[in-house]
Amino acid sequence: MNHKLILITFGTLLYGLTSIAQDSIPKQKEIKLITEAEFIKGETYVIDTIIEGKSYFKKDLGIKAELDSTALKALEDHKLASEIDQKWLEELYSNTLFDSIYESVTELQYDEVDYPELSTDTLKARLAELNSKTPFNISYNPSLESVIKSYLKNRRESLSRLMSLSDYYFPLFEESLDIHDIPLEVKYLAIVESALKPRAKSRVGATGLWQFMFGTGKEYGLNVSSYVDERSDPIKSTEAASKYLARLYGIFGDWDLALAAYNSGPGNVSKAIRRSGGYENYWNIRPYLPRETAGYLPAFLATMYIFEYADEHGFKKERPNYHYVETDTIHVKKMITLDQVSELLEVPIEELQFLNPSYKLDIIPFIKGENYTLRLPRHAVGKFVNNEDLIYEFATKEFDEREKPLPQFFDSNSKVTYRVRSGDFLGKVARKYGVRVSQIKQWNGLRSNNLRIGQRLTVYPRKPVTSNPPVGTVTPKKAVNAEGKSTYKVQSGDSLWSISQKFPGVSVQNIKDWNGISGNSLKIGTTLIVSK
Repeated sequence: MNHKLILITFGTLLYGLTSIAQDSIPKQKEIKLITEAEFIKGETYVIDTIIEGKSYFKKDLGIKAELDSTALKALEDHKLASEIDQKWLEELYSNTLFDSIYESVTELQYDEVDYPELSTDTLKARLAELNSKTPFNISYNPSLESVIKSYLKNRRESLSRLMSLSDYYFPLFEESLDIHDIPLEVKYLAIVESALKPRAKSRVGATGLWQFMFGTGKEYGLNVSSYVDERSDPIKSTEAASKYLARLYGIFGDWDLALAAYNSGPGNVSKAIRRSGGYENYWNIRPYLPRETAGYLPAFLATMYIFEYADEHGFKKERPNYHYVETDTIHVKKMITLDQVSELLEVPIEELQFLNPSYKLDIIPFIKGENYTLRLPRHAVGKFVNNEDLIYEFATKEFDEREKPLPQFFDSNSKVTYRVRSGDFLGKVARKYGVRVSQIKQWNGLRSNNLRIGQRLTVYPRKPVTSNPPVGTVTPKKAVNAEGKSTYKVQSGDSLWSISQKFPGVSVQNIKDWNGISGNSLKIGTTLIVSK
C-alpha cells in the first residue's frame, strides 16, 4: 500500500469516528416560544422573555431557576395608564358620596318639592305597582313624594354613579338574600347604609357595606384584627346582614319594622310601638323613632323607586370597570401585599383595593386555620397561578428586606412633604412619586386609606421631584401633527376612557401616545388625534 493510500484510509477512519462521536451526543431540542393563547391543556409553562411589553412562554422542564427579582420589578407600572379609569377610581375612594348619603338620611326634609317632570298621579300609580311586587308597605304619602322628588332633583349625579357601582355589588347581594329568603329589594338598603362603599365608617364606628358595629359583627362571625376587618368584606358582610335581617323579621313579622330595627336596634322599635299607643305600622310609629331611623325607610323606599324606574327618569349609568362575575379568588399560601400583586400582575393598586376591601393595611396575612383569599380580575388570575412560586418568593424576599432599619433605605434629606388636595387618594400620590401605597402608610403611620384635604404626608420619592404640573393634568410632551388623521374635540363630561370607547380599537394609551400627553384629566375644547 503506497503512502497516499495509507493517508486516505487513516483520514476516512478518523472522519467516521468523529461523526459517530457527534451522533452519540444528544442534540439540544429547539425551545419554541409561545404566547399565553397557545398554551396546551395539562402542560406547565414559564415566562422566557418579555419583548415590547409582551410575555413569551416556554414549557417548564422542571429545572429550578434562581429568582430574578430585577426582571419581575421591570413589570412595574406597565400598562398602568391604559388600565385606569381615573374618574371611576376617584369615585371608589372618595368619602363624599357616603357622607352625602349619611346626611340626607339624618337631616331629611319633607317640604314640598317642585319637580314637574313627575306628577303626583304618575307617582301614585308607580308606587302602587311597586307595592304589588314587594313585601314592603309602599303606599303614597306626601312625605315619601317629597323625598323622591328631592332625590330626583338634587342627587341625580350621585344616584347615577351608584347605579354604576350597583352593577358590581347587586349580583352578590341577591345571591345571599335569596338563600336566606330575604326580599331581593333589600339590596337597596346597602345604598342607604354605605353608598356602596365597603370601607365606609360612620361617626359611631359602624363599618362596611352593611354598617356593622364591632359587637354585632362579632356576633355574626365578622372578625376584626390588625390586618383584616371582615365587616368590609362584601361577601361575608352580606351573609351576616342576611342572617341578621332574617332574625329581625322573625321577631317583628314585618319587613318595614325589621329595617327600622336594623338601623336603630329592636329596643328602639319596641319603645316606639309602646309610645305610639300600640301601633305596629312603621308610618304610625315613625314620630317616636330616633331622627335617623325616621328618615331611614323613606330614604330606602325613595332609592328603590328611583332604581326601579331609572329608565323612565332618564338615568344613564357610567360603564363600570368590570362586573362581579368577571372576578375570581385565589387562596393565599404566604403573606403578600396588594402592592406586590399590583406590581407583578400589572393591575392598578386601586382596583385591587376595591376588590379586596377587608385588608386594612393592604396586606393579606397567612395564618394557620384562617382562609384568606385574593380577589382578582379574571384576566390576571391565570398569570398569578402560572407564576405562583415566583410571586411568593419575590414577596418573601421583599419582606426580608423591609425588616432592615429605616435609615438604610431613606435619606432624610430626600423626603418631601405633600399636601393632600381635593380628589387625591393614596394610589394617586404613590404614582406621583414612584412609591407604593403601603410605603406611604408606613412613613405616615396610616392605618386606613382615607385622606383629608390639607393633610400633610411625608414621602421619600423614588422619582425625582420636579416642578411639573400636578398629576392628572394633560401635559404636552411634543408638538403633534394632526394632518390627515381623525380628530376629536373634548366636550364637557369627557374622559380619556369615554373618548376611547367612541372609536373601536383605540385605547387610552393610544390617545396619550398620539397626542404626546400625560395624566388623565382633559381640558374642554382640546382637539385630540384619535387615529394613527
